[in-house]
Amino acid sequence: MRVVLVTGKGGVGKTTTAAATAARAAAQGHKTLVVSTDRAHSLADALDVPLLAQPTDLDGGLFAAQVDTQADFARSWAVIGRYLTALLDAGGVDPVTAEELTVLPGAEEVLSLLAVRDAARSGSYDVVVVDCAPTADTLRLLRLPEALRWWTSRLLPADRLVARAMRRASKLPSPDAAVFEAVSALQAELGDVRALLTDPASASVRLVTTPEAVVVAETRRLLTALSLHGYRVDGVVANRVFPAGGDGWSAGWAAAQRAVLDQLSGELGGLPVWEVPYAAAEPVGLAALAALGESTYAGDAIGEVPTAPTFEVERTVDGFALTLRIPCAAAGSLDLARSGDDLVVGVGGERRVLTLPSALRRCTVEGARLVDPGPSARLVVRFVPDPALWMRP
Repeated sequence: MRVVLVTGKGGVGKTTTAAATAARAAAQGHKTLVVSTDRAHSLADALDVPLLAQPTDLDGGLFAAQVDTQADFARSWAVIGRYLTALLDAGGVDPVTAEELTVLPGAEEVLSLLAVRDAARSGSYDVVVVDCAPTADTLRLLRLPEALRWWTSRLLPADRLVARAMRRASKLPSPDAAVFEAVSALQAELGDVRALLTDPASASVRLVTTPEAVVVAETRRLLTALSLHGYRVDGVVANRVFPAGGDGWSAGWAAAQRAVLDQLSGELGGLPVWEVPYAAAEPVGLAALAALGESTYAGDAIGEVPTAPTFEVERTVDGFALTLRIPCAAAGSLDLARSGDDLVVGVGGERRVLTLPSALRRCTVEGARLVDPGPSARLVVRFVPDPALWMRP
């Protein structure tokens, strides 16, 4: 089972690429579902068929759907939301404001991820190709599982001892069994989604770009940000590439694009770059998309997932080393902070909160450095045991 998430800057052709990738995978014998999680759905337009939340059988093992964010997840959150509303009300917050403050951040996006998870785990498909939203929305979507698990675990720790302590320490209402069950279920769902999408045996992200310096710069930043959050990129599709030759005007464009593509290839550390020539007409409909997929991918359309771990901890002579792979990161763009049991890593404005393994929680940060800046960039953080904590059970 394989999940391929397709994303890129708005307007670069990610929906067309997702549909063509799915069509090619189906033609190669993989039972394939292509699904759109973009709220501005255009997958139906690319395929030139109406789509619903339930998969539509198109032809030759290809199915397509558009995620419809129903209220299932919202109902799961309702139990927690009611408790939080009561908590805020007891603290003097008016009911209307309390209700607004307890709206689950990113509920619709989480529904999209759960729908992808359900399709992947259903056993009905060999490949699920996901037409994601443009760059910024995709980053928000993919960091939601980890962020929301962190948020709920601190806001509502699933520990009845904590609830009793709250009841003894204040007059605020304590969560009942239903709240704990809802929190546990929510955290399990989010953990399941993240486990699927960060598993090198099952999932990867494919970036779509055009050979323009500004667009490629965003693609490079997206590669770094996705790697920071633990997602593996399996390659880049470069759309609208001018063929060499022709008149002076088109030859100039072709030369400029080639320089950009050559630089990008050198920065990807061996990841494939699939080039798509500039076409005379937009590919619309299954036949045109199948032809595009065939011409784009010389080998298997689903490709291979890089297997190198994005995050690992090793024992050293005097402590531990935590290594985080963040390709294309620049030393000047890194921020690092320790906050209790968490390590906060920032790269170029993107931030990830890493909950440290138990051994590292009893250590202090001795230093950090960026190793091999470029395609193989790694942030290495050194930890040494804290004598005041290390011998504690």
